[in-house]
Amino acid sequence: MNCSQKEFVNMFDLDLLLTRKKLTLAICQMIPAISIIVPAYEEQARLGDSIRQILAYIEREKLSAELIVVDDGSKDETAAIAETAAAEFPASQTKVIRYETNRGKGYAVKIGLLEARADIAVFTDADLSTPVEELPKLVNPIQTGEYDVTFGSRALDRTLIGTHQPWRREQGGKVMNLIIRIMSGLPFADTQCGFKAFNMKKFRPLLEKMTIDRFGFDVEFLFVAAHHKLRLKEIPMRWNNVEGSKVSVVRDTRRMFTELNQIRRNAKHGVYKI
Repeated sequence: MNCSQKEFVNMFDLDLLLTRKKLTLAICQMIPAISIIVPAYEEQARLGDSIRQILAYIEREKLSAELIVVDDGSKDETAAIAETAAAEFPASQTKVIRYETNRGKGYAVKIGLLEARADIAVFTDADLSTPVEELPKLVNPIQTGEYDVTFGSRALDRTLIGTHQPWRREQGGKVMNLIIRIMSGLPFADTQCGFKAFNMKKFRPLLEKMTIDRFGFDVEFLFVAAHHKLRLKEIPMRWNNVEGSKVSVVRDTRRMFTELNQIRRNAKHGVYKI
């Protein structure tokens, strides 16, 4: 039986509506809910295993997530190792970014955050000293709207530390955290743990105001977020020291003093204003 003209138009409208719904669903499926950023500098020895652990976790938990690896000007095979490991998970959404000149971990994290497509972005150290399974502790409070920035802490519950740093380095870290609290005014016990998450709708506009590319970038991130009244939460995390850290107690303590002073000057001169 032939359709009337009116029936044909209605069927056409229905087909068009279904097509639009399918397209919208496809787009939603392509845009991840979480972006995971891994800054890496000369990490060819351990980065491959870390990427496999992250992508296996995403696959196992059926997360809508993308992985962004940022090679901070490595001279070794860091980028190639990252691409090879990611290729083992063909269904994953993975991007490897590389630039030639080493700019610092803070710069690499900023590049990764700017590339993030999700509304929630997390960065984690390449050594996975905080296990990727701790991710929900950071992400859930942002998803529920309770907080805007969440970050891991080794200091709030030291029973969660599996493998400790050497005594001298651990004591130096405690002294540095005290100096950071005094000079920045931030009340947190551990600003330097490399496991932080952000509500990107609120944090992305602040990235252009960040000025520190190296050791003190964590403090600047938290300082600027607090300066703009974002809600911050320090959360105790499981953590294990992994040998091969590129942090130097003497060099980076001196650098931290310089960068803390820079943060104070920036705040005084209105650098962080939007």
